[in-house]
Amino acid sequence: MQKETEIKLRVSRETLAALREHPLLKKRNKSGWERRELMNQYFDTPERDLARAKVALRLRRDGEEVIQTLKTRGQSVAGLSERNEYDWNLPKAKLDVKKLDGECWPEELAELDKKTLKPIFTTDFVRERAEIAWGRGKTKVVIEAALDLGHVVVGKQKEEICELELELREGEPAALLELAAELAATLALMPCDISKAERGYRLYDANSYSLSLAAPQITAETPLDDAFAALSWHLLSSSQRLAEQYRFNGHWRLLQDWVENLAELRALLSSLGQAAPRQSTHDLRLALDALLEDWRPLVQAGQDDEDVRKAAPEQFLEELEDPRWGQFSLNTSRWLLARTWAADRNVRGNRQGAAQLGSWLPRLLGEEATSLQLQRYQQQPEDLAEQLPRIERIQSWLHHARHVLEIPEMDRLYGELKQLALLANEPITDESLDARKQQAIAVYQNRAWKMLLRM
Repeated sequence: MQKETEIKLRVSRETLAALREHPLLKKRNKSGWERRELMNQYFDTPERDLARAKVALRLRRDGEEVIQTLKTRGQSVAGLSERNEYDWNLPKAKLDVKKLDGECWPEELAELDKKTLKPIFTTDFVRERAEIAWGRGKTKVVIEAALDLGHVVVGKQKEEICELELELREGEPAALLELAAELAATLALMPCDISKAERGYRLYDANSYSLSLAAPQITAETPLDDAFAALSWHLLSSSQRLAEQYRFNGHWRLLQDWVENLAELRALLSSLGQAAPRQSTHDLRLALDALLEDWRPLVQAGQDDEDVRKAAPEQFLEELEDPRWGQFSLNTSRWLLARTWAADRNVRGNRQGAAQLGSWLPRLLGEEATSLQLQRYQQQPEDLAEQLPRIERIQSWLHHARHVLEIPEMDRLYGELKQLALLANEPITDESLDARKQQAIAVYQNRAWKMLLRM
């Protein structure tokens, strides 16, 4: 058994060719490019029990070799995935279920009848592989770079495989992100944690690809630094999955959710005060603002304009063909991994970062609620849009962490604030102004809101 730590990056055919000749990879390439044709058959039960358990089982033909591989449930954070992998060399291309036992076989599949396993789909591609190595400080880094080009095939359906895969052989995981970010400086690389197996299942059953990621486990005792890191990783990872799925099927709701994820990340960034000095968040805020400046107005316009919704998928493909999205994703991953916001803060900032969420969050929400001055916008609803950043800061924390607060009616308050933010984004009409006024009253009279004002 070995632990696999890798990052997958979706690319175009042109980018794949450019990577082969990239100066950085050529300089660090210690082996030259080795070309192989890989034929892979994936197995599951008719009910897809393995997929539900986050397990991938395949037979791979690599030249004269036949390799049976089992990959078990792992973790994926913003495109950087880690999971256990078991390999067995076989004498012929026939699944050996006797090897699927012991510590390699997940406990939740213990009662599975392995005789029900059958071929589901194939992934056939050409892989050009090279060993990339360099010195990083006092440590050596070795990464296997693989340029994959081929197809996932399910019956008569197929989807192209065109990606760069970087797998860590020696060194720290940060080196993977570092190398990917350097390559993304000039090339469009899209972090994409959907595996080849997931693509096969997605073709086999369009509803089998799960966009939702498990919510981060934060409690009232979680330090602010840890809570912010967990929520930010979650939002970044979710935005990457949404980008991939919107690229795949163009469903409008996915683009809305993608923009909402980015807006929530931006709101969290601006809520931390001295726990995240402005200089430490400067580049990330600029990158987020640029993305939101382009995509938020488009999503708002598309609410009532079908032509905008129809044109959006092609515009999104243009976004992905530009280096911007990959640069943002990878640089944000590196920023979070290094906890850059905590590097140069003062003593008070360190105290805030170490504060338990259950004590820090009520104070933040109380200050924001007081500063919002909702009474004013009951009289001047036309000015409500100027308070959107503050509303979004409150909303983002309520979305992800309201469960840590011992305050009644928090769920209701979250819903009321969400409606207020939607109304603040609508064009001004007599009808919308009246709706803003009534919604401001509804929030102000909410029991949880009144308690926040007393914090």
